[in-house]
Amino acid sequence: MAEPSAHQEKVESWFPFLAGKVAAPRPRRLFAEPPEASFRAVFDGLLSLGFDRLCTITGCDDGETLSALYSLSHPDGTVFSLRRRVARERPLIGTVTDRFPGAANYERELVDLLGFEVEGLPPGKRYPLPDSFPTDQKPLRKDWKPPAPPAASKP
Repeated sequence: MAEPSAHQEKVESWFPFLAGKVAAPRPRRLFAEPPEASFRAVFDGLLSLGFDRLCTITGCDDGETLSALYSLSHPDGTVFSLRRRVARERPLIGTVTDRFPGAANYERELVDLLGFEVEGLPPGKRYPLPDSFPTDQKPLRKDWKPPAPPAASKP
């Protein structure tokens, strides 16, 4: 593990429930998984600390839960990733488009590919799947099976 950074120490002092839980696997790379009830407070706290660029939101299915990994960067090159883990049965999260309007496509990917429900996501086209793709099919879920191709008709 890398030495604790000033960012790590600041986050742990602002959010004592994260004390000792912010991982620093290498220099300028930090990870944390705040409790769901505190996710938005920590997210906004990172913005206050200068993590003002949303690099990406990555969705993941670990078989038991779904998660979204929000990666924010600081002008000094540090990237801080926050994991948001939710139940597969009702993967409900709130949007971050009020802070980063460009997050809409990342959140639409979570909806289309993993079946997340994103409260507050502005209306828009599906992304990245085509409109003709069945809405009940979530191709990045571990339990997803592609639909059988239609039977070829015989001449």
